[in-house]
Order: sequence, then C-alpha cells, then structure tokens
Amino acid sequence: MLIKIHKSYRDVVAICDSELIGKYFEEEGFQLDIKESFYKGKEVSEEKAKEIVEKMSREDATFNIVGEKSIKCATETGIISEEGVKKVQGIPFALVLL
Repeated sequence: MLIKIHKSYRDVVAICDSELIGKYFEEEGFQLDIKESFYKGKEVSEEKAKEIVEKMSREDATFNIVGEKSIKCATETGIISEEGVKKVQGIPFALVLL
C-alpha cells in the first residue's frame, strides 16, 4: 500500500494499492485517476497503514482510499463501512470526511 499525507488546513490522506498507481478507470460517468502526484507516497505494510489511518482519523483528516487492500485496511480500522465503498470497473474506492 502507498500512503501520502497532503498537509493543509485539514490534512488529506491518500491511500492506494501499489499496483494501481498511474492507472485510470472510467465507468458510467465516474472516473478514477490514480495519479502519482497525489497517491504515490511511502510504501507501508498493512499494520503500519492501520496505525497511520487511526492516528490521522483522530487528527480530523480526510481520506481518499482506492483498491482492495486499502479499502480492507480502512474498513478494519472503522473509518469506513462497506456501504461507503463504491466501485469503478470493479476497483473499490471511498472518500472519507470525518
């Protein structure tokens, strides 16, 4: 998994499965553009990703999450539920505003 934290008045945490970086998906007017400039951050293990997600959720961050492993991680930490996950061409994604 790749995690990149964009610092602003409210931090934005971008999380994606490594194999999706640089890819583009489109279906029925929805687009997923997994740009390196936004998503390519530090490669982390699932456990480290969970630590970061839990820490950043306490700091009132927002999250952009793409990919099976990344969504699973976010679901397991409790920041999203299955109902909050959408798919484009079978690729799951979620946006979280806490």
